[in-house]
Amino acid sequence: MNITAESLPSLAERLVAERKSQKLSRSQAAAVCNVSTSFIRDAESDPARCSMGKLVLLMRGLGLSLQAQGWSDEPSPEGLGDFKPTKAAQ
Repeated sequence: MNITAESLPSLAERLVAERKSQKLSRSQAAAVCNVSTSFIRDAESDPARCSMGKLVLLMRGLGLSLQAQGWSDEPSPEGLGDFKPTKAAQ
């Protein structure tokens, strides 16, 4: 998923779907991800209001990761500034 301002509603939907596919309640996900239940609610409704650091905690806790591409010192086959969540290696 290429994360842009326009795709944040889709990110929210996918975070909910991932949490539910793992059969986690918001409080269980909060405990696993080291964030508050209110943060889970906010991330699942409006991730634009959330800090990047806490979004990373949430995604890592769910077994996901973010990848930043397009740094000036490395080639970027998919464009500058693309952020793509990927399933973390097990």
